[in-house]
Formats: sequence, C-alpha cells, structure tokens
Amino acid sequence: MENFDYQSASEIVIFGALGDLSRRKLLPALYQLDLAGLLNPASRIVGVARQEHTPEEFEALVLENLHTFVKESLDQETIERFKARLVYQTLDFKQIDAYENLSETLANGHDTRVYYFSTPPDIYGDIGSGLNAANLICSKDRVVMEKPIGHCLASSIVINDHVSKYFAESQIYRIDHYLGKETVLNLLVLRFANSLFTNNWDRNCIDHVQITVAESVGIEGRWGFYDEAGQMRDMIQNHLLQILSLLAMEPPADLGADSIRDEKLKVLRALVPITRFNVKDKTVRGQYTDGFLNGIAVPGYLNEEDSNENSNTETFVAIKTEIDNWRWKGVPFYLRTGKRMPAKHSEIVIHFKQQPHNIFKDSYADLPSNKLTIRLQPDEGVELEMMNKIPGIASQMKIHENKLDLSFSKTYKNTRVVEAYERLMLEVINGNQSLFVRRDEVEAAWKWADGIIEAWEDTNEAPKPYPAGSWGPVSSIALIARDDRQWVE
Repeated sequence: MENFDYQSASEIVIFGALGDLSRRKLLPALYQLDLAGLLNPASRIVGVARQEHTPEEFEALVLENLHTFVKESLDQETIERFKARLVYQTLDFKQIDAYENLSETLANGHDTRVYYFSTPPDIYGDIGSGLNAANLICSKDRVVMEKPIGHCLASSIVINDHVSKYFAESQIYRIDHYLGKETVLNLLVLRFANSLFTNNWDRNCIDHVQITVAESVGIEGRWGFYDEAGQMRDMIQNHLLQILSLLAMEPPADLGADSIRDEKLKVLRALVPITRFNVKDKTVRGQYTDGFLNGIAVPGYLNEEDSNENSNTETFVAIKTEIDNWRWKGVPFYLRTGKRMPAKHSEIVIHFKQQPHNIFKDSYADLPSNKLTIRLQPDEGVELEMMNKIPGIASQMKIHENKLDLSFSKTYKNTRVVEAYERLMLEVINGNQSLFVRRDEVEAAWKWADGIIEAWEDTNEAPKPYPAGSWGPVSSIALIARDDRQWVE
C-alpha cells in the first residue's frame, strides 16, 4: 500500500450505491482507504441509484451505514473529509437518455473513472450502453463487475459480450472478494516462498485436500436471487473454484496479473468433468430443514419468508473432484459449502500422506498424517499439525500431536487485518488486475459447474434434507467415508 500513486486516483462511481453490497462493504472500504491516506485528496465518490434523494439525504444515509458497518470507532477528521467527497445522482439504469444527467454530474471531476457495477449482472450491459451513449467511457476508465456473472456459461457469455463492446479486457475487473482475503493471498507466499511446502506440494506427498466454506446464516431475505442461484452457482462456481485454482496452480513466472491467471486457468481446464454417469458418486446436494442454531429455533429453507414450498434449490453442496495433470493425478479435492451450518467457518486443510513405517508403535500405534490448515474465517491464520516428543525422563519415548499455530490476530497484534474489499478497491484504483478474474477463467469455471448442474437435472434427484445447525446431509459424510477419510470439523 505504501507504493500508492495519487496520480492513479479517479472518480469512483458506484451504480447501486444504496444496495446491500455498497452499504455493507464498498462505502466502509472506501472510508478505510481514506482513513489510511490512500485516496487522492481530490477524488469524489459518486453514488448512483434509482431512488430520489437530496445530497444531504445521501450523506446522512452513508454516515448511518459507516456507523453500523465499520467495526472501529469513526475518525471525525476522516468523516469530514469523506463527506466532502460524496456526490449523489438519481438514475434509471435502463433509460439511456438519463445518462446525460450523469454526464453533467461527472463534468467537474476527474477524467479517469472507476465504474463499480453493484447491481444485478443482467443490467451490466444497460449501464455500459448508457455510459457509451453519454460519451462517458475513455481508455483510462475501469469497470468493476461483481460475480457470479450470469447463471450459466451461455448467460455469462452474453453479459461479457455486452460489456466488452464498451470496455477492453484490460479495463474490466471481475471481482471475487475471496481473492482479497489475507489468508487467500497468503497462499502464494506459503506455497512459493517456503521450500518446505514448495517441494512437497504434489501427489507424492499430499493425500487429499478439503475446502470448507460454512455459513451459519440462511438466505437473509434474498429468496428471489438465491432460489435461482443455489449454492452451486453462488459459492462453488464463484468462490471455491478460485481457492482451488490458487491451491493447485503451477508456480507463475512472476506476480504479474496474467502470469497468475494463466496458471489458474490451467487448473480449471484440468478439472475432471462430472456427468450424469458419476454425479451421484461425486456430489451431494442438500437443503436445510427446520432446526436449531445456538439453541434458537430457525426455519427450514422451504419455510423462509416468501419461499416456494416446491423449490428444489440446493443450500448445501459437497463434491469430490480431481485434477487431471502431472502434479495432482489421483489426489482428491473435497469441496463443501452450505447455509445454516453450526458456525461461520471457512478453511482449507491439506492432508499429507502418512509415514510408510512407524518406529514409535509402543507410544503411538497409528501415526496420523501431518495436516496444514489455512483458516480463512473467522480467525485468520495458518496451523500445522505434527508429531512431537512429550518432555520427560521416562525410558519409553512418548509422542503426541502438536500444533504450530500462526494466528494473524496473535502474531500481528498491532496490525489491523485489512478487509477484502479495501484491498480490492485499492487495486482497482491502482490498475492492478492480479486479484481479479479474467474472462476465460469465468467461462472455464462455468463450463465445469454447468456439467454438474445439468447432471443433477438429468437425474432429477431432490436435494437431501439436513436440519439447520448440522454439518449437512448424512450422505455428505458417506461421500468422503467411502475413501476411508472424514471431514475435519
């Protein structure tokens, strides 16, 4: 962050500025950047939405959101500076003529702009058309697009084609907030800066890999969106495949955007397809029913507000997948994600192979494998489980499992852990695409995910029920138990 160049700053124009994402993540992230002195003093934040508001009303809404969603106490000097940046523009995104009003609003600002599309993806093209009609796009501008883009490969291509009429690929930043998390970024350092892991990161040393992203919340009033997406589109295609590709990719030539994304793409293209012929053995779909979370009764998915009692949408997915290349041939990757699980808990667990011979049988009959755990949330950090001698003078050597724990909050006590959107917004402003997803990555991920979704439709099997507050359907345990393994919980 200390290499920030004020010359790269620009107008930050948020379409959907009053939406949930903007209120919870984008505006608080921009406040934190301002607090850290990382926004150009002359930059403005232009909120664009359909609702009619005066500048004063918009300012009041933004301040209310900052008080609600910024964890730390607000700095008054920064607040005053931040308020002075705010501009509001009412706009019907689908009315091309209305963009002339936006042109007038932006006329007094910077020529270079960051357009953030915090809207449903199906109107990304409308916004691009309106900006183009009002001559509000130049080669220095950037556009940020939230994923998932579309609901399948075909719809993704339509959206990307439309936006690509007005913005070159080098101007497009497809954002996946998981790629801004400290522990996900640390994967590059862990893998490629430590010979301990670099030289043991393949089929010869690793038995299997587990990736779990568990959410304790339900659909939080997003029934309309979620029921069309489901956990496969919303989480697996979107977030977990990005984590998987960073875990499994070959060393990039350098830290340049395309060097990293080229290697990630190779992983996505090497994923073994899952079809109607093996989908029952490789995947489990689930849907939560009434249950209890932290002792409180919570409704099942079909009993949520505005629900469709005949919905077959999955709220849980477990998958066993493999990567068909030299490094990973024969190593299973188990992916698991769901809503209404016992806790908000995201982690990667690398299970190394067991020792082929045990000379410590008298103390430990069955040596466990070493495990490397990368905690994404809530307590970010890295943990290595290994065997260690129990101190003592007894003639028989006794050993037990120990953990080397690098918890970010304990190790870097005086360092604030940066939120994902703060880092990603700064990278957009600075024009660095390394942490963003290229179009061919998106399409490779959709192609693989579509195969599974189509296989589910072909087999016409309903999601397995699981009570809210549990770790998913019983069949998800069987999925991994068939290989004589078990989920880490």
